[in-house]
This record gives sequence, C-alpha cells and structure tokens, in this order.
Amino acid sequence: NYTINNDGTIDVDGDVDLYIRKLTKIPFKYSRVSDRFDCSNNQLTNLIGSPIYIGLDFNCSANKLTSLKGSPDYIGGDFYCSNNQLVNLKGSPDYIGGGFYCNSNKLTSLEGCPKKINGVLDCEHNNLTTLNYSPNHIDGNFNCRYNKLTTLKGYPKHINGNFYCGNNEIKY
Repeated sequence: NYTINNDGTIDVDGDVDLYIRKLTKIPFKYSRVSDRFDCSNNQLTNLIGSPIYIGLDFNCSANKLTSLKGSPDYIGGDFYCSNNQLVNLKGSPDYIGGGFYCNSNKLTSLEGCPKKINGVLDCEHNNLTTLNYSPNHIDGNFNCRYNKLTTLKGYPKHINGNFYCGNNEIKY
C-alpha cells in the first residue's frame, strides 16, 4: 500500500523492507512510512531518501554510514544505527519515541544526540572518552560500557533506568 505524492516522494502504509539488498543508496525518496523501515545490512554510505516520518522503528544498522545526515526527523519507535562507521551523532532524528541504539561504531563524541531519549540509549563498544553532549533525559537504561571513558563528566541529569559504565578507563 503506497501513494506517490506530487513531489515524487512515496508514502507507505505498512513496512518497508530493504534488508540485505546490496544497496549503495536508498532507491526512492520516501516521505512517510506508517510502520517500520529497515535498510540494514547493505552498503549505504548515507541516508538520503529516508522517510521524514516513521511510525515505528527505523533500522540502518550494519552499513557503511559515516554520517546520520538524511535520517528521519520523527521516529515513533526505536532507532538502530549500530555497526557503522559513525564518529558522532550529527544528523540524528529530532524525535525518537523509543530507544537509540548506536553501539559498535567509532563514536568519539555524542554530539548530535537528541536531548531526550524516550527509551534506552546504547552507545557501548565505541571510542568515547567523554559523555559530553549526552541527552539531558533518558527514560530507559543508559549503556556506555566498553568505551575509553576516563570520567563521567557530562552524563545525563536524569536516567529513569540503569546506568551501565563498566569496562572503561575511569579513575576513581
């Protein structure tokens, strides 16, 4: 179920499944997807063409992304961008209704991270040395294990779950 808009963008009532298609770019320009959008496990280097609005989850994990430029503005559920080449989170969605999974990248900074996460923030297995640019508010768990943190300076003011920070280089 889809509609082609006057501007050439596509609205989809349901899911879009582009999982493991050997894509180097998103093949169409989407506007709205009512449910899930999965473009994971491809060869994408950017997210240009991604929908502006996603009703549920957006998964762009296991690509070759170096930037989140082109990410949706609104994601009603979870945002998965794990296992890419990201060094920061610039270009992140404005709103994520669920968790933000940016683990197993090359993050050296959380710059660009939304100020509020309505679920889990998982940024383990990166190269973070600081928690500067962390969200102010996380409604779920915050997992920053397996980084290169030497301090917890910059951590969120409010975490409504558990805070996991083990396996770092924090000096007490």
